[in-house]
Amino acid sequence: MKLTSTSFAEGQEIPGDFSFCIADPAHHVCLGNNFNPQLAWSDVPSGTRSFALICHDPDVPSQGDDVNQEGRTVPAALPRIDFFHWVLIDLPATTTAIRQGEYSSTVVARGKSGPTTANAGRQGINSYTDWFADDHDMSGDYYGYDGPCPPWNDELVHRYVFTLYALNIDELPLSGRFGGPEVRNALTGHILAQASLTGTYTLNPVLSA
Repeated sequence: MKLTSTSFAEGQEIPGDFSFCIADPAHHVCLGNNFNPQLAWSDVPSGTRSFALICHDPDVPSQGDDVNQEGRTVPAALPRIDFFHWVLIDLPATTTAIRQGEYSSTVVARGKSGPTTANAGRQGINSYTDWFADDHDMSGDYYGYDGPCPPWNDELVHRYVFTLYALNIDELPLSGRFGGPEVRNALTGHILAQASLTGTYTLNPVLSA
């Protein structure tokens, strides 16, 4: 199975149009267009009954003490954890592509609604749900896609891994509120094939210069 995109190439920088935040010299960052990227897939195995898609950033700082703090940086050597940007499940087996902006075309304060969505699929909450939990203006359940917004003082360029799974069941056995970890667990024993596409992104002007 092969996963491709017209929005960015494997191993290359993700354009700002697909990001939650873009660089702003006056304020470090400002909100981006937050379009979901275009994705397409081929060479699907026989017996596929549905697809699931996960986008995650494996380079998120495990400690937030230095994150976005003036006069400090997030060390590249700091241990990193996963941050989920998109969890989409139960896409019909007839689906072969996702259009740019089909699932997200702006930043929505307090999060987009879910879990039901286009193409008869379901979307889980992404990790901005936890990130904004204590923010009075932004807290809420963030369903679907919300793009990159790594710390502007991180010494590490972040990777964003889009992984598509071809499954042998019509629907994953999940109900209610679910996110990336729950979907990963539910995938066990149901994956016929998988394919990934990785882009990069940074808001650190030193790294992007």
